[in-house]
Amino acid sequence: SRDISDADRDFVRSLVIYKDDDLIAINKPAGLAVQGGTNTRRHLDGLLEGLRSDLEERPRLVHRLDKDTSGVMLLARNRVAAARMGTTFRQRETRKIYWASVVGVPDLSQGRIDAPLGKLPGRAGERVGVDDVDGKSAVTLYHVMDRSANRLAWIAFWPLTGRTHQLRAHAMVLDTPILGDGKYGGKEAFLEGRVSKKLHLHARSIEIPHPAGGSLSVTA
Repeated sequence: SRDISDADRDFVRSLVIYKDDDLIAINKPAGLAVQGGTNTRRHLDGLLEGLRSDLEERPRLVHRLDKDTSGVMLLARNRVAAARMGTTFRQRETRKIYWASVVGVPDLSQGRIDAPLGKLPGRAGERVGVDDVDGKSAVTLYHVMDRSANRLAWIAFWPLTGRTHQLRAHAMVLDTPILGDGKYGGKEAFLEGRVSKKLHLHARSIEIPHPAGGSLSVTA
């Protein structure tokens, strides 16, 4: 195992919002990558040693969030929990709710987005878009919770599938890019004035079957 600094240990422990014998839930901040990659030296996976506590095993990642997305993430504290959680996520037995601020207001206050997604060509980083021919099934339910005239809306998204960048692409289907999402919305995703340019997408809650029985619901 790789030791980490006291500062990093304190930081990762400050993210914990729930813990039991099998699982840990954290509130991941925007800007923290989940795993390492090109030019990414500091990431959540590299900090998990700080959550080992008195256990023999280091906590394990069982799902992911995009680097720029904040919110609730679950970690398994042992091999058995990790295996069961892996099955839970693969079989889509989870209920995830995301909050987003979007530029513009959808025509309907609630609805279902059923738009298959496929990778887009180009070198501008990994992006997906609607692909009715070769795309993979992608379904999202949404509900507009509040709005500011016709300029901004606060939306709850419930993805029924788990495609890469699904919510960011499906927000574009509504013609309402997520605030701060220049990757998908371009200049239209930003507002002038004192508005943060960060991605306004937050993993608000997750409900899952607990590996030890029953169910667990965590809100960040």
